[in-house]
Amino acid sequence: MRFASSARLAAVVAAAALALTACGSGSSDSGSTGGAVDGKGKKLSVLTGVNAQYSAQQKQWFTDIAAKFKAQTGADVEFETFASANDELTRIQTSVVSGQGPDVYSLGTTFTPTAYATKAFVTLSDDDWKKVGGKDRFNPAALGISGPDEQHQAGIPFVSRPFVMAYNKELLAAAGIDKPATSWDELAVQAKKLTNPATGTFGLATGYKDNFDPWKFIWAMSVQAGNPLVDGKNLKLDDPAVKKAYETYFGWLTKDKVVDPASVGWSNSNAVAAFAAGKAGFLLMTTSSSIPTLEKSAIVGKYAYTTMPTTAPGESSPKGDGDKAASILSGDNVVVADYSKQKDLAFAYIKLITSKEEQLNYQKIFGDLPANNEALKSLEDPKLKPIADAAAKSKATPFTGAWGDIQLALLNVTVQSIPELSSGSVSDSALQARLKDAQSKAQASLDRASKS
Repeated sequence: MRFASSARLAAVVAAAALALTACGSGSSDSGSTGGAVDGKGKKLSVLTGVNAQYSAQQKQWFTDIAAKFKAQTGADVEFETFASANDELTRIQTSVVSGQGPDVYSLGTTFTPTAYATKAFVTLSDDDWKKVGGKDRFNPAALGISGPDEQHQAGIPFVSRPFVMAYNKELLAAAGIDKPATSWDELAVQAKKLTNPATGTFGLATGYKDNFDPWKFIWAMSVQAGNPLVDGKNLKLDDPAVKKAYETYFGWLTKDKVVDPASVGWSNSNAVAAFAAGKAGFLLMTTSSSIPTLEKSAIVGKYAYTTMPTTAPGESSPKGDGDKAASILSGDNVVVADYSKQKDLAFAYIKLITSKEEQLNYQKIFGDLPANNEALKSLEDPKLKPIADAAAKSKATPFTGAWGDIQLALLNVTVQSIPELSSGSVSDSALQARLKDAQSKAQASLDRASKS
């Protein structure tokens, strides 16, 4: 984890953004409003995250969509990838500082505020929205973290990925569990009933070494306990609710022993594989992207989805609007670099990948819910209903340019705790020290964002 270097880079971003803004157009490079774009002899550069779960399928999708784009515009597409949240933030920052890099960025929704705050990406005009098929092409909920308000938006929704948990109906029935838990405390109780180390079966499947997911547990439990993490200009990472969240999350491994000991080194794809093999009662913090794997697994027809618990550890009911924190408002947004000299091509690419046909094709391959309104409404798979319910109960993470650093600070606490988790416990003093360090570094980022 290169958090310290990322934090230093962030200090440079504001100054670089001002320089870029001065020379940037803020909109597209021609008056085209969605007609054919001549890109013969040109190349569009697109940055997107690595799909570790479906790597072969992603490579094929790159090839297929590039061929379709070439047929439409005459232009080539060059795909670049990032492999972690830290890599994602670094790529944004270095491109902003240098004023060059990819033309199009496909970013996790929680990084949209960071990208927007740099002012190095196109704030979409009415004409820009027309070039990608119109704003009404998209599911309104997916626009919830596109910008600070409806008049200032940079993120164009690509896919929706609300987080849910999957459960093995047969294992729950055998353990005498009528329905999945709705609180984290109840989930721990159910997980103990489902755990049988002798058969290699555990109550929960999750990956402690995943590059993206661990912080989402902490965010959810904290918000559900009434701590929004960002309160105006003040950060609240060094807070009892956050500490309790980490203790609960780590405790599944160290105290409750309801997760496979090997999960300390797992990514999300490993957790999905364990659940698919029938070795876990619950698969936590998953999305509809697990469907293609589960439908070809030993538990096909034996699993279902439900919303994640919405009652914080130690509580009897959600506090504040914690019941709406079943998931972060999650998915991918596509943004266009303001320094790009071929914005029309960038918007033509986005129009292609957000069309109904391509969105349904993407959903079939990878499982992610479409952001295209017509495509989303056309889905009839009953397994998707709980996922749609979770989307309705999703809560946006704070829209601040500091969120990228805050998110990495939360993740870094888990990263630094991996050696101790492997040994069986994380000391109270070590956890408190890491939270204080996270608070200090992320508050500094929030201070910079507040001033700019």
